[in-house]
Amino acid sequence: MKNNPNIKIKSKFNFFPLTKENWKEFEKLFGDRGACGGCWCMSWLLTKKDFDLNKGNGNKSKMKRLVESKTEPGILAFFDNEPVGWCAIAPREKYIRLEKSRVLKRIDDQPVWSIPCFYIKKEFRRKRLTTELLKAAIQYCENKGVKIIEGYPAEPYTKNVPAAFAWTGFPSSFVRAGFKEVIRRSSV
Repeated sequence: MKNNPNIKIKSKFNFFPLTKENWKEFEKLFGDRGACGGCWCMSWLLTKKDFDLNKGNGNKSKMKRLVESKTEPGILAFFDNEPVGWCAIAPREKYIRLEKSRVLKRIDDQPVWSIPCFYIKKEFRRKRLTTELLKAAIQYCENKGVKIIEGYPAEPYTKNVPAAFAWTGFPSSFVRAGFKEVIRRSSV
């Protein structure tokens, strides 16, 4: 595989939007469990009730239908032609749960794209792949004329945060990719 001509960043990884053509690589990366607990990166796209009802194959089918409708719901990272990472990206209004969140509510009425989720293959974690995916997502958005991109990283509470709690990314990755903190709200 060659780098997508629309996503050019200097990296040892190659980046491609998720499409029908690379769906099998997405399946390979997410494995039988759908990345984390049958998610298939549908958590933000559905109501909690719908997400829970569809865990596993239902969420996989929903993501596949989304991709088959020519929506590109995120960026895949490859190393030596193997899928090793994922970054979800779309207009904020596509993420139902994000739009209903009290803690992550909009800060203004500007059009914005959101990066709510990552999945990194185990052996590629802690190698700054999240930062590289963020840079690829920025390039992807710039190519689409997007002016504002936001993310929702979680502050690590310990040096060895379990992978299941790292799915929104960490602030350090966003800072390295050029993001600036705009607001921090308490979840209490």
